[in-house]
Amino acid sequence: MTVGKGKASRYNRRIQIERPVTDSSLIGAGSGSWEAVGSPIAASVVDALPSRAERLADGINVATRPAKVRMRFRTDVTPSMRFVMTKPFPRVMQIIAGPAEVGVRDEVEFMVEDYTSAGNSA
Repeated sequence: MTVGKGKASRYNRRIQIERPVTDSSLIGAGSGSWEAVGSPIAASVVDALPSRAERLADGINVATRPAKVRMRFRTDVTPSMRFVMTKPFPRVMQIIAGPAEVGVRDEVEFMVEDYTSAGNSA
């Protein structure tokens, strides 16, 4: 058997799928939290090449970081969910497009973005 030739070797990261939980209290309007959907899964996370992804949004300079996330086929992930990766560095990614079926019920792919404030954080 040849090592590194199967799909499992392409899934180079572990991500947690999270869904939004709304706060139904009167003072909690507009706020909410996230809860894990199952346990972390193997996925492929491929960043888009750097470009002029910085923009001015409401007077704040924001840098977006687009990427593609591919995983084994599943039907329970919706665009309202997000992915959280903790290694090799912490990253929270919101789904901006997808799911797109790859093959016949083989894999599913999402376009994601995470946001960071551009510039010095000090």
